[in-house]
Amino acid sequence: MTDESWRDRLRGLRVFGGELPAFAPDAVPENPLALFSEWLDLAIESGVSQPHAMAIATVGGEGAPSARTLLLKDLDADALWFATMSTSQKGRELAANPRAALLFYWREQGRQVRVTGDAEAGPRALSESDFLQRSPNARVVASAGNQSDVLPGLGEFDTAVAKSRRAIETDPEFVPEGWTAFRLRPVAIEFWQATRDRDQIRLRYTRQGEGWARELLWP
Repeated sequence: MTDESWRDRLRGLRVFGGELPAFAPDAVPENPLALFSEWLDLAIESGVSQPHAMAIATVGGEGAPSARTLLLKDLDADALWFATMSTSQKGRELAANPRAALLFYWREQGRQVRVTGDAEAGPRALSESDFLQRSPNARVVASAGNQSDVLPGLGEFDTAVAKSRRAIETDPEFVPEGWTAFRLRPVAIEFWQATRDRDQIRLRYTRQGEGWARELLWP
């Protein structure tokens, strides 16, 4: 233990080390997903740890937000894709309120991307393809129980996993009915870049009809 307060210890931690990438907000593409694609590509090529990991926040029926981390599965010109069980907490919350928020944080580059949009289920064939591309153990566990529900004990987990494993070995093409690939179509995307001289640069895109408006935000 230490006599330092948590406030002092936390304030003493280093935030961003090394060289930070340049960001010129006056030279960005009209479509924010094109810029996101550039940032994601650089994060991957630069060796950022888990660049496809993102926090997703959803809102329940009582208005209480909840957040968790999962993986970006795909990116196209109009949407970001992720997958989950429709019977999970986030699946149920998206069914009640499709508006969700995503957050990517690439610490090594001093970058964040905040995305707000509406999520909808993609084609069933895509959900099935996504599930079958998961590792065998990930498919077994996803099929074993009701995600986010109360688990009475680890014994029940082991029993359910063993049953699920036998079922998938019998039918390797099995896909749970609830497994769903969601597409989130953004209505706003903010790009956040840490800098040495200005502290940070923030650029927000907001959807207007079929186009986008761009504006800088105060740090």
